[in-house]
Amino acid sequence: MTEQPLWQPSEQQVALTNLSRFQAFAGKQDLGYQALWKWSVTQPSEFWESIWRFTDVISHSKYDPVLVKEGQMPGAEWFPGATLNFAENLLKRRDGKKALVACDEQGHRVSLTYEALYLKVAQLASSLRAIGVRKGDRVAGFMPNVAESVIAMLATSSIGAVWSSCSPDFGLQGVLDRFGQIEPKVLITTDGYYYGGKTLDSLDRVKQITDHLTSVAKVLVVSYVTIQADLSELPGCAQHWDDFLDPAAKEVQFEPVPFDHPLYIMYSSGTTGVPKCMVHGVGGTLLQHAKELILHTDVSSDDTVFYYTTCGWMMWNWLVSSLMTGATVVLFDGSPFYPGPEVLWDLAEHEKISVFGTSAKYIAALEKSGLKPTESHDLSALKAVLSTGSPLAHESFDYVYRDIKADLCLSSISGGTDIISCFALGCPTLPVWRGELQCLGLGMNVSIFNDQGQTVYGEKGELVCLTPFPSMPVQFWNDPDGQKFHDAYFGRWPGIWAHGDYGELTTHLPASLTAEPNHGVIIHGRSDAVLNPGGVRIGTAEIYRQVERVNAVVDSIAVGQQWQDDVRVVLFVVLREGVTLDETLIHEIKHVIRQNTTPRHVPAKVIQVADIPRTISGKIVELAVRNVIHGEPVKNTDALKNPEALDYFKNLSELTD
Repeated sequence: MTEQPLWQPSEQQVALTNLSRFQAFAGKQDLGYQALWKWSVTQPSEFWESIWRFTDVISHSKYDPVLVKEGQMPGAEWFPGATLNFAENLLKRRDGKKALVACDEQGHRVSLTYEALYLKVAQLASSLRAIGVRKGDRVAGFMPNVAESVIAMLATSSIGAVWSSCSPDFGLQGVLDRFGQIEPKVLITTDGYYYGGKTLDSLDRVKQITDHLTSVAKVLVVSYVTIQADLSELPGCAQHWDDFLDPAAKEVQFEPVPFDHPLYIMYSSGTTGVPKCMVHGVGGTLLQHAKELILHTDVSSDDTVFYYTTCGWMMWNWLVSSLMTGATVVLFDGSPFYPGPEVLWDLAEHEKISVFGTSAKYIAALEKSGLKPTESHDLSALKAVLSTGSPLAHESFDYVYRDIKADLCLSSISGGTDIISCFALGCPTLPVWRGELQCLGLGMNVSIFNDQGQTVYGEKGELVCLTPFPSMPVQFWNDPDGQKFHDAYFGRWPGIWAHGDYGELTTHLPASLTAEPNHGVIIHGRSDAVLNPGGVRIGTAEIYRQVERVNAVVDSIAVGQQWQDDVRVVLFVVLREGVTLDETLIHEIKHVIRQNTTPRHVPAKVIQVADIPRTISGKIVELAVRNVIHGEPVKNTDALKNPEALDYFKNLSELTD
């Protein structure tokens, strides 16, 4: 029997999408999605100019032409001559419509209209200018996901300064490894944050940070967990946020900057050394986010958009860009499981969230918690669920449609901090197939290469991008000759972006016999974490998907161990409380994997551990675990949320036989 899609939009739903409106605007209303994608990557100037015009980008001077050096990657130049301001494009709306809702796990809620948000940005930007913050200066946020984080970013970008942020759960060295490279002039922080029922102090770490960062001329402190933060231990340049704002400021002075002017500095995970500092430009970020939010996610001013994220993950930047549509953006600070697994769904019901974003790990954990939001919550406003961070298991697709909501677009999306956006993602006019990302992003000339550098379909290989796109990093910080940037993406295939994902292109025949087959994507894991037993390449996601089926297992990580001139697969599992790994459970785990994959996927060893190390943004770190079991150093444990978990993998007797 041919597999059927899990969800398919009705003709009426398709007709009402922003994507259908865009196709009519661009004169491409007769094209199926695959033909539209092909136009977008073969006629990039025409496509991206259509995005610019369709989304009403505000600019101060004109571009001419759209694209210079089209055949060069890196080296292509987008919209030369254009000047614009990022904050101005996010603050088009200035009325009484709700712009931001910021909630936390303690039940606090702050709401700001677009009018109020604009005024707050004006007040902060005026004061930043008064202390000498100018175009190109760096402003750093050591912030939880609160309204002031958004205000600070908008005020910074309105000046033409550069925003960079870390969430406050970073260790001291992790912060210094990031902010120490970019030398910020201003550091903005809260006095603390909430997580898992605990109130955690930030100011002691802020003092340590400022002791090391001599570039910081001003520290702004938001009183978040206390009524009035005690600044007595901080340097003399520290000031309360409320006291710093200029109450007389009513208007924002938007500084026009070139298309490629730095907007954000983002960071690689830093688990293999000092993090790379990726500089993302104003125009590329704006256009790419506009395309993804408006066309691929179907966001409009009628929507309420939420993504569970910290300020250190690129999904925060992506979420905040929703302001350009006039939608309401919902922020949340705290644990997604405190006081219970229903907390984010209480939020979704209360705020009438229509686009709900999260991680694949959260969806898997939610299912294991037994929660069925479709039975317990009113989710009538919900039209889309987004998932990223790691591949979404097939069974998680089933869970969403069975136990969250049957009529919604489930978009598994994949891209990265490197491009501050996605290579493959959702589409409101296409069906959702189990285990797949719906489509390649418009304007993103993505392919899957085999080892010979040839495009393959239905086979696993390296995810690459063949031609330039606007949201490529402008540069790496402190990389004057561009060598680090080149080596990161173009070292294997010159002129072709190799992203480091191990994936597969799928093919689905459309209902219309005249339309081209649509290509979806399956991500099998990171290329550098691919297992290679007996010379056969295996993506770790293929194993994790099966282990998710075993009810006793809460979490897992698979790595390759060098063994007898080969590689053997070792699976580490975290089990439910009170459960101990025994031969019966090991047999069950291996049986599930063997039955649903191949004998090569079956781990040679299954070992119980108490915890699995993750990055601050929640991604498991297979390379770090692989290093530990081979007795090799992990270069940067401050990039980890729980570095102590690495100790569970040291000197394991089970790995000696």
